[in-house]
Amino acid sequence: MRFTKMHGAGNDYVYVDCFTQPEPPDPAALARRVSDRHYGIGGDGLILILPSARADARMRMFNADGSESEMCGNGIRCVAKYVFDHGLCRKNELAIETGAGVLTLGLHLRGGKVDRVRVDMGRPVLEARRIPTTLPGSPVVRVPLEVGGRTLEVTCVSMGNPHCVVFVEEPSDDLVLGLGPLVEQDEHFPRRVNVEFVKVLRPDEVRMRVWERGSGETLACGTGASAACVAGVLTGLTGRRVLAHLPGGDLELEWTEDDHVYMTGPAVEVFSGEWPEEESQTVGGAA
Repeated sequence: MRFTKMHGAGNDYVYVDCFTQPEPPDPAALARRVSDRHYGIGGDGLILILPSARADARMRMFNADGSESEMCGNGIRCVAKYVFDHGLCRKNELAIETGAGVLTLGLHLRGGKVDRVRVDMGRPVLEARRIPTTLPGSPVVRVPLEVGGRTLEVTCVSMGNPHCVVFVEEPSDDLVLGLGPLVEQDEHFPRRVNVEFVKVLRPDEVRMRVWERGSGETLACGTGASAACVAGVLTGLTGRRVLAHLPGGDLELEWTEDDHVYMTGPAVEVFSGEWPEEESQTVGGAA
């Protein structure tokens, strides 16, 4: 099985081109194997690039634990780069089908290849039952959540996948690594949740870390940064345009007056290789 390793602001995935080769029979199990940073290729998960009946390509995204997610903001930028750079569709604006619907991506080129991508992330979902969360309020804004003996003030948003945004004085290891996994698994989130710990530097600038559902802490999260932008406006802590600093790099966010969130960030191809055929065929038997 041929693969390509790519990352968006350090949020790295193993990509498989299913235009030119068959879709893996058990992508969830394959995701667990290839994502292992010691015994596999290493990454935050697996992304399949597939033909689509209603867009230029379709993306299926699997976390490092094998669970399938609806969307990945950094991942979809890399899908667009792969589709353009590898000649699957040579247009400056692409439509990519995801579990959260069809999204439009504008490509910024340098030297004939995609360097940065602007993604129309669509409208944020603020209705509690659709996020989903059982926390009170709709929207859920600055609601107390008791976890790990602490009380956090949380704001919940869906960007096609669920997010719980916490504004803090400092996104410390104690919060991200200690409370992040507890919030992810909290009973108020029936499908688990991604958790953003955000420090506001200025009304147009934040610094943040993300505990991702199914993958743990990642260097960046595009949907998480988008959710933080929305949460900043809902809480009155930021404006509608925000520069988000994440451990892996910067993302530009804007929640426009048409109720769409736009995210701009880098897309980088790292290397390509071959995953042994016997591993692809037998991966379903992995623990």
